[in-house]
Amino acid sequence: MKILITGSAGFIGSALSLRLLERGDTVIGVDNLNDYYDVRLKEARLARTLDHPNYTDVRLDIEDGAGLTEVFRTHRPERVVNLAAQAGVRYSLENPMAYVSTNLVGFANILECCRHHGVEHLVYASSSSVYGANTEMPFSVHDNVDHPLSLYAASKKANELMAHTYSHLYRLPTTGLRFFTVYGPWGRPDMALFKFTRAILAGEPIQVFNYGQHRRDFTYVDDIVEGVIRVLDRVPAGNPDWSGAKPDPASSRAPYRVYNIGNNQPVELMEYIAVLEQCLGRKAEMELLPLQPGDVPDTFADVTDLVRDTGYKPDTPVAVGVARFVAWYQDFYTQEARAH
Repeated sequence: MKILITGSAGFIGSALSLRLLERGDTVIGVDNLNDYYDVRLKEARLARTLDHPNYTDVRLDIEDGAGLTEVFRTHRPERVVNLAAQAGVRYSLENPMAYVSTNLVGFANILECCRHHGVEHLVYASSSSVYGANTEMPFSVHDNVDHPLSLYAASKKANELMAHTYSHLYRLPTTGLRFFTVYGPWGRPDMALFKFTRAILAGEPIQVFNYGQHRRDFTYVDDIVEGVIRVLDRVPAGNPDWSGAKPDPASSRAPYRVYNIGNNQPVELMEYIAVLEQCLGRKAEMELLPLQPGDVPDTFADVTDLVRDTGYKPDTPVAVGVARFVAWYQDFYTQEARAH
């Protein structure tokens, strides 16, 4: 298949591109390589795919509607995975307009291009943050999610609503994936695992919010990629049992679906830190802090629908995933230090 991936220099986008190329797909990778975090890391991720004969590298911002239209017109992708987004809950408190530009305007451009160029299926990244103030665990896609606690979360919920509209009006099949705390090699430097590793190795204290009382459904990146591919291959149809009298938020009469994609096994933050300490062979000095604005105390994914529809359940244990991350981190930054 010919698949367009936005955010192709990103953590998940880069790993997904590699896997699709390995199985014989053609990939058009779209990324603007912005400087939200270290561009050298993005370039190093991209370097893994650039020489592949079936990979096309496009440097473009999805906010550029005309540019994006040209890419769709030229390459005619059959399926699209939208992973380009302004990420991060905390940054959305400081710079809300970045989320409006990329996550709302950019996503509207993606929907328009899919609609006008006969795309068979759009898969897009939503987030576990859409559950916001919900406290019923595990989080279910059949629950109402109308109380986001950050603009990042609100923008992801908005993406689901926008996608539904296009599925309804233009019969564009769309699937939203609510990712739960993705981690692993080549990860994002603004995520806890990366920050903790860097600080512990430098002998600096780590900031532990909510006094370490967080529980997170940490999901290993390879599990996420496997889930994305299985969903991408399964074009949603309308749900014939859907009822407007009792509307199910996870499906529709339109070709629309939303899934949780998480490990389905929440881990306490302190346990996660203990695993990291073990892998690094060093103790962390901790600065215990209150819950950050916009953060939720716990996340826990109900993945029943994903398992039922795709036969897949993420299952990499945290001890295995963290060990792989640490091995990658030490290798990557040793080479980086040598290069400079």
